[in-house]
Amino acid sequence: MKSSLPKVLHKVAGLPLLGHVITALRAASVTRIVVVTSPAGEVVREYAHAMGCDHAIQHQQLGTGHAALAARDALADFIGTLVIVNGDMPLITGDTITECLTAQVRTGLALLTFQPADPAAYGRVMLSPDGYLARIVEYKDATESERAITLCNGGCYAADAQSFFRWAAALKNENGQQEYYLTDVPALARLDGVKCAIAMTDEVSVTGVNSRAELAAAEKLFQDRARTRLLQDGVTMTAPETVFLSHDTQIENDVEIEPFVVFGPGVSVKSGARLRSHSHLEGASVASGAIIGPFARLRPGAAIGENAHIGNFVEVKNANIGAGAKANHLTYLGDAVVGAGANIGAGTITCNYDGFTKALTEIGAGAFIGSDTALVAPVKVGDGAITAAGSVITRDVAADALAIARGTQTEKAGWAKAFRDKKKSERK
Repeated sequence: MKSSLPKVLHKVAGLPLLGHVITALRAASVTRIVVVTSPAGEVVREYAHAMGCDHAIQHQQLGTGHAALAARDALADFIGTLVIVNGDMPLITGDTITECLTAQVRTGLALLTFQPADPAAYGRVMLSPDGYLARIVEYKDATESERAITLCNGGCYAADAQSFFRWAAALKNENGQQEYYLTDVPALARLDGVKCAIAMTDEVSVTGVNSRAELAAAEKLFQDRARTRLLQDGVTMTAPETVFLSHDTQIENDVEIEPFVVFGPGVSVKSGARLRSHSHLEGASVASGAIIGPFARLRPGAAIGENAHIGNFVEVKNANIGAGAKANHLTYLGDAVVGAGANIGAGTITCNYDGFTKALTEIGAGAFIGSDTALVAPVKVGDGAITAAGSVITRDVAADALAIARGTQTEKAGWAKAFRDKKKSERK
């Protein structure tokens, strides 16, 4: 990856690669997860712990079998089925892992396989006449006839935990790389009379990431799959290829999404909402009937009520916008509560930060905030109140009152003409 960040912490759709794998494991009802790292992988271990996982350290990098064996002490008291998944497969799903676990029940050992459009240099899976694994042949070692086989190794295994660790401990490193390979485990299992069953998945689900280019390719695959799911669920996207989703985006049916909308983590959108072009949402909730954008930004903590309007160049942060309230253009609403039906004029700013603390602005139901109003928090504007355009509101405004806080306008008759005449004479 040519990065100071460990590979498995690079992100697809806003979630580290390892996070995708952990999420898939939990979706497959895996209850105990051990992340194997190198000794230098402290930041990975910290992430694993934050995700509720245990860790094990592979003190020497001696191959995939050796890495899996490193988890033995962490699972010494575990009786049950073990599943081994690579930490760099962000597109694996709970259903895929469940397929592997289901296949394992048949014999006690299972391998996940797939048939790619281009088998390229993947290891080939040879089957015995009864449909079980005969052997895995690495591409570089395969004959031409073996390379013609399109069934490939997906790198995911399921086995009885105690049996697996016994087999892994017996692995030999009699190969050119002098490493201990997971691919040799099925042969050791056969010595115990255990056949290796085969589970099948699609090529996308076992996509691995080893470079920035592959990270970008995985992002595209994730986005394509997520967009397809939303379309199938009844979401309208006029140009789906321009919409970018997060790993946890939740959008109900009958939502309309215009081109070039971007979702950061933590966004939920209820049925009937409309997200207009070039809007960016993160950590926000949007209720039914609300209209967002175009060119709007919803930051973390933004909660947009039913039928509310957040228009072009409006930014909302940590604010509850009541049902039917409108802020249609050129406004910042931060650390605020806006009542139902309130109207926020263009150029309104909630002055929420003094350099040390964030303070709350409260705008009552049905209030009308005139254009170019600065609301200096903490401050309250009562229900039905009006602030005059261009005001700087520093004190609470009573319900149904008009607040005017601006300099008095004065006028000097003829001054403008006299000024122009003077300037013209100075040019001569």
